[in-house]
Amino acid sequence: MKDKPLVSIIINNYNYDQFLQTAIDSALSQTYPLIEVIVVDDGSTDNSREQIASYEDKIVPVLKKNGGQASAFNAGWAASKGEIILFLDSDDYLFPYAAEQITKVWCPDLSKVHYKLETVDALGSSLNFLHPSGQLASGAVWQILLRDGIYTTPPTSGNAFTRRALDKIFPIPEDEFPKNKRGTETYMQSQVPFFGDVVAIEEPLGAYRIHGCNKTALSGTVDGQWIRKLVEHDLMQQRLLRCRATELGHEVPSDLERRHIAYLWSRLASLRLDPQNHPIPSDQAIMLMSWGLHILARQAGSNLKRSCLFGLWFLWVGVMPLPVAKPAIIWLFSPQARPNFLKTICSLVNA
Repeated sequence: MKDKPLVSIIINNYNYDQFLQTAIDSALSQTYPLIEVIVVDDGSTDNSREQIASYEDKIVPVLKKNGGQASAFNAGWAASKGEIILFLDSDDYLFPYAAEQITKVWCPDLSKVHYKLETVDALGSSLNFLHPSGQLASGAVWQILLRDGIYTTPPTSGNAFTRRALDKIFPIPEDEFPKNKRGTETYMQSQVPFFGDVVAIEEPLGAYRIHGCNKTALSGTVDGQWIRKLVEHDLMQQRLLRCRATELGHEVPSDLERRHIAYLWSRLASLRLDPQNHPIPSDQAIMLMSWGLHILARQAGSNLKRSCLFGLWFLWVGVMPLPVAKPAIIWLFSPQARPNFLKTICSLVNA
């Protein structure tokens, strides 16, 4: 056991007492023996702190005033001792073998191991798809970041970071991520690949819970405001990436913001749904459509069916009247809202 790494599971919580016990129990129930469980409560006003107290010395409690996710992550990181660090959102949970599977592929030179998550509803029932759906990035991911500006990775609970990599980017600058501002997980995920390779585990090692305010896309209620936040998030990610890459002496492509179709379809959807409040005033629908088609044409050799399907989407959304284009926008961002024929087509494309 002396040669095995300590795994720190840091659970960050704010007013999620209905889910917190499940998250803590999942961390304590790991089959891997060298575990420390740290629970950071960010000023909850519900019953969370009473639940935390009930675990006594089984966990390390960190109780703080409300400061937002960045400050909660910083507090948990400062209290941790592990070589491997997992940040587990308190509405998610880990499967019992998660830490054991992570340590099997672990080596000190990595920046992180990431893995799929099974999506579940508020009651923990499976929604029968994994998050994310595509193949996870692996290897020298920093090269993918400089090429595309983005890579396929799960949300917070699907990542196990090395302390060596986190030491390079922590503490998270809390003035950039104050209370109620998204982006903390993006900060970590866009920075750590510069400090070591990434290993991907394609099987689910935990559950990502869809509930309340985080189920907008799944419910089919996609609107301009929701997609505008995606665009603003993308712009922040590009800024963070440029800063870190420049600091490390890497050359950043001048057209980084239009190197991946995920950036472009969000911008096109935002522009079509709410042009008055779109975050990039210089955007034009035909321009975004052309850039998207160009990327898809370049990638057609890897998956021609996929390129054709998304190419049709860019054409449709780029030129059709909004009442006709809007269903296509909703179907892209809300897989559960797709009609059965489209679900069948998508499954054939991804086969």
